[in-house]
Amino acid sequence: MKDIYLAGGCFWGVEEVFARLPGVVATEVGYANSRVPSPRYEDVCSGRTGAAETVKVTYNPKKTDLTELLGVFFAIINPYTLNRQGNDVGSQYRTGIYYTHGEDEPFLTHYMNFMRQRGRGPAVDTQAQLILNETPEPGMEKQIRTEMMPLENFFPAEESHQRYLQKNPDGYCHLDLAALQREGIIR
Repeated sequence: MKDIYLAGGCFWGVEEVFARLPGVVATEVGYANSRVPSPRYEDVCSGRTGAAETVKVTYNPKKTDLTELLGVFFAIINPYTLNRQGNDVGSQYRTGIYYTHGEDEPFLTHYMNFMRQRGRGPAVDTQAQLILNETPEPGMEKQIRTEMMPLENFFPAEESHQRYLQKNPDGYCHLDLAALQREGIIR
C-alpha cells in the first residue's frame, strides 16, 4: 500500500470522492504541514497554524496509480485559485499534493511541470470545467497555484470530521458529488 496526501479545499468532500475510487483502500482527514503540533479544527480555521485541510489517501498501487488519482484530484479542484475552493476561503483551503515516498517525487514533478506548461493536467480538461463550472482568474489561466512538496507532518482531524458526509449525508460539500457520479468519476 502507498499513501498520498491531497489538499483540495474542505476535506469532507475531497475525502468522500477518494473513498469512492477503485483501488483506494482507506482515507483519513487531517491537517498537513502545521507549524504547531496537534492542531485542532478551530486552530486550523484561525489561519495561525499554517496547516492545510488534507486527505490521506491510502491506495493499492496494483489497482490504481498516481496518474489516475491526480486526474481525479485536478478534476475536482480549481488549481488556479490561491487559498480558496468554492465558498471556502483561507490558507487552510489551499490546494496541495504532499508525498512521503521519495520515489514519487520525479513523477509528481513531471506531472506538475506538465500542468504548468499546459495549464491543465492530462485527462482533466472537460471534466474539470464541467464539474467546477469556474474559469481561471484573468491572467491566471496557466498559473497553477497547487503546491507540491514532501509532507512535513500530518495530524488526524477529530473523529467528528472523519467520513463526515457518510455520517451527515445532507452536510455541506463544496463539490457536486452527483455530477461527479454522473460523469463516472466516482461510484
